[in-house]
Amino acid sequence: MKTIAELKDGDRIDATFLVNACTKGVTTASRSYLTISFQDSTGTMDGKKWDIAANDEAIFAPGNIVEVEAEVLSYKNALQMKILSGTPLPLEGVDYTRFVPSSPVSKDVLVKKLNDYLDSLKNEDVKKLVSYLVKKHYDAYIDYPAAVRNHHNYASGLLYHSLCMADDAEALCRLYPSLNRDVLIGGAIIHDIGKTIELSGPIATKFTLEGKLLGHISIMQAEVKEAADALGMSGEIPVIMEHMVLSHHNQPDYGSPVPPETREALALAMIDDFDAKMNILDKAYQGVTPGEWTQKVFTIDDRYFYLPLYSKETK
Repeated sequence: MKTIAELKDGDRIDATFLVNACTKGVTTASRSYLTISFQDSTGTMDGKKWDIAANDEAIFAPGNIVEVEAEVLSYKNALQMKILSGTPLPLEGVDYTRFVPSSPVSKDVLVKKLNDYLDSLKNEDVKKLVSYLVKKHYDAYIDYPAAVRNHHNYASGLLYHSLCMADDAEALCRLYPSLNRDVLIGGAIIHDIGKTIELSGPIATKFTLEGKLLGHISIMQAEVKEAADALGMSGEIPVIMEHMVLSHHNQPDYGSPVPPETREALALAMIDDFDAKMNILDKAYQGVTPGEWTQKVFTIDDRYFYLPLYSKETK
């Protein structure tokens, strides 16, 4: 049975996938159709079901495991499925590792790195606050994705993203000694923990009610304040960490109610943006041959990106 990564134009398949999302549309001829996002551990692919039966929306509901009969077609230089039929399968005893993409680094390795970073913090207030928040949200923090679709949207993606940022922060602190290493690394570790409340989990990830109404930035600012109160902390560090959380998207259009106004907050926002965009480009370049262009990357100003011929030398 082929995985999504193995599918090619012209394939006719009978395969099993996780339904990640399903939306209903209407053609110019006023006929309803479904757009379905399928997922397995190797990636995602959209499909269209043009002839809708009465129970199709229930069959292709997000979170279902469905045996799919489909044709694979190329449309606008991207593969998609023309769905012929689907049969839902029982969820009991399903091995979800077949259907959920995971971090490129194993969870065990990531957890060890997280603990090493926590142990390395010398500032007692930063260490107490960050350790408290990690412990409170630990189970979700090590398993959740960092997003529904855009970047690090796979199991343990949140932890991987946060630790990549911590690695970037470590390197920058060596180049720019004026940066406070503990504050910046602490900010990298906790900045997105609010996503453990904003998102539903690693399977068929969607936004929760709190996620839609509040967003992870305001959720996490409240979490930092609650943690500081629970620890009896006062003074500058709790306020600085709240500010880093609030400002890490850099501007109001991206969800930050305040701009970065400390050196570490500015560095955190820039690192966050850099790491997210590098991950987005990694996804966009998948399947692209050196010398060719990606599809439009809507999260980076709707640009196309060229894959240079020298990329062959780095593979």
